[in-house]
Amino acid sequence: MLDPRQLQALSAVAAEGSVARAAIRLGWSQPTVDYHLKALDRLVGSPLITRSSRGSSLTAAGSLMLERGTAILALSDRALTDVREFSKVGMVRLRFGSFPTAAAQLLPGIALRLRDVGIELDAVLEEIAPLVARVNQHTLDAALVYTASGYSLPFRRGVRTIQLLTDPLLLALPAHHWAAERQRFDRDSLLELEDSPWVFSATPGDTLDDVVRDAFAGRRFEVAVRTDDYSVALGMVAAGMGIGLVPRLAATRAPEGVALRPIDDRRFAREILLAVAAVRGEPSPAVRQLAEAVRRTIETLD
Repeated sequence: MLDPRQLQALSAVAAEGSVARAAIRLGWSQPTVDYHLKALDRLVGSPLITRSSRGSSLTAAGSLMLERGTAILALSDRALTDVREFSKVGMVRLRFGSFPTAAAQLLPGIALRLRDVGIELDAVLEEIAPLVARVNQHTLDAALVYTASGYSLPFRRGVRTIQLLTDPLLLALPAHHWAAERQRFDRDSLLELEDSPWVFSATPGDTLDDVVRDAFAGRRFEVAVRTDDYSVALGMVAAGMGIGLVPRLAATRAPEGVALRPIDDRRFAREILLAVAAVRGEPSPAVRQLAEAVRRTIETLD
């Protein structure tokens, strides 16, 4: 098993160009540095440094080990920092926002995982525009939001976003619609639906509405129904009142009478992000734990 001191010795030799100077850099004796380097060579099965009268340098294998080892050392340091901070502050409360369809699928699992590490959530469910405003104003520590490929959200400088999941958009049509017999769509076949009314969001500025508008740029289309509730939207589609885009996460309980079809165009996907109001450019340890809890909960969806 790797010993972090072996990686520290290798990193110091790479930085200083000699074992002797590496020992000075680390505050170790030269035999100690040699011991850890030789132990790492035995573990790998090949030499990681070459020595000459001019100093020491890394072999190709050593360079690869240094690349991987640097990441390991950084994670080790981050783990120590996070745990030390948590041990000082005890129970932490995070102000967390989410859009409703993500909350329905993810929030219970996120909350349970965070409770295990001493974090409680004060959660608020809102649409994207209010969530962006709250993160910008630092009234939320973090929020789950979404956009689409090529579209940005108006976050202020200092807000970081972490991409978590690509959620494909499905075309929802009434089962009796003439185009429902098609098993897949692309942008060109979508344009054939210009005479079909659409179901749009009730909240202005929804990125998924913009995806449709941009696809139909220069062509007419009609918006017949507006709602922010995907279950209502699917009900309207089932009733033959329109067609619409529905994220896969929100389409798990489509009512009878709805045909859901994939769209072969990467622009028709929802990018789910964690937006973080970072302090001094770095998320807090609690927010990093939140990001990990969100990732682990998303993994359980597959």
